[in-house]
Amino acid sequence: MVRTHSLRLLAAALLFAAGTVQADSLAQLKQFMDGTRSARGSFTQQVFSKSGRKPQQASGTFAFSRPGKFRWVYEKPYAQLLVGDGSKLWAWDQELNQVTTKKLGQALGSTPAAILAGDNALEKNFTLKDDGAADGLEWVEARPKADDSSFERIRMGFSGGQLKAMVLHDNFGQTTSLNFLQMERNPSLDGGLFRFVPPKGADVVGD
Repeated sequence: MVRTHSLRLLAAALLFAAGTVQADSLAQLKQFMDGTRSARGSFTQQVFSKSGRKPQQASGTFAFSRPGKFRWVYEKPYAQLLVGDGSKLWAWDQELNQVTTKKLGQALGSTPAAILAGDNALEKNFTLKDDGAADGLEWVEARPKADDSSFERIRMGFSGGQLKAMVLHDNFGQTTSLNFLQMERNPSLDGGLFRFVPPKGADVVGD
C-alpha cells in the first residue's frame, strides 16, 4: 500500500531553519542544525510513482523537539499519525485502528527524521554536497552511507535561511516531495505531543 510505504519513508518529517540570504545551501543547513532545537508548522506532500501515475496528495502538521522527539500528523486525505517519543516510533493508522511500533534508532537510521529530529552528526550518516539552485531554492543533496537505507538520496531546499522543501528519492523509483509552511522555530512545545498510548482496541504490531 503506497500510503503505508510513505509513512515508513517519512518516519517523521518536520523542519525549519535560520540563516542569511547570502549563505550557500551547506551553510544554511549547518545553521539549521545548530540553531533549531524545536519547531512546528504544516506541510503538503506529493508522492510520484515510478510508473508516472497522477501523484498522491496529502497534507498535515508537524512538530519536533531534538533529539528524537517528533509528531507528524496526516490530516488529508486520510488520518494517520507518527510519534517519536525519544525511544520508540509509533505509527497509527486511524482508519484501520492499527499501531506499528519499533525502536527509534532502527526507525531513524539514514532517513529524513535523522536530519530533522536527530542529532547534529549529519556527516556520520550522510554524504553531503551543495546541489546548486533550482526553483528559487538553494539545494543540498544528502546520500545515506548505510547500504540498507530506504533512500537513494534526499534533497533539501533553502531560501533566505529557511528550509522550505525536501525531495526524497527511494530505492523503488518513488519520489516524495514535501513543502513546509507556517514554520515556527524554537517554540515552547508541550511534552505531551511526543507521548503516545495505543487507543483502546487497536491492533499493535512490532517491538
